[in-house]
Amino acid sequence: MELEMHPHQWERRMPDWPAAVVSGLVAGAVMMVLDLVWSAIMSSGDTWRSSHLVAAIVLGPSALQDSAFSIGIVAVALITHYLLGIVFALCLAFIVAGFHYESSVSMIESIGIVFGGGVYVISMYGWTNVFPWIAELRGWGSLIGHMVFGMTAALTYWKLVQRGRVGD
Repeated sequence: MELEMHPHQWERRMPDWPAAVVSGLVAGAVMMVLDLVWSAIMSSGDTWRSSHLVAAIVLGPSALQDSAFSIGIVAVALITHYLLGIVFALCLAFIVAGFHYESSVSMIESIGIVFGGGVYVISMYGWTNVFPWIAELRGWGSLIGHMVFGMTAALTYWKLVQRGRVGD
């Protein structure tokens, strides 16, 4: 039995963009559910606070006036959340395709977790220079949520690519 090694050197390959978009939407939905559950369990009645924090990226600090349910705030937060999920999944697909990380499930899971951790660091520490209120989302729950996002996006992308192109 021969052990086949896959060199993970950069090779210009086009990702499956439709699969990446779908994986961003799926991973975004999973992360959103985790955030809502985490907020309901850990907060003192501020279940919609993270929606206000995300919506404020687009609407500005005025969205932070309160944390009550608002259909407008939630709609803007959903759109922003899903667009960011798609952008991050496109980046992840570019990395996976370029470095041939789709060789095994364990490799794709690991890359997804590391990628999600990187997104957490960029989001919670880099973006706070522009959107200081994002710092409020820092913590173990958010870190785990981002890692689950990355793993879900990577696994969904991998599975869709294994089955064939989404748009075909």
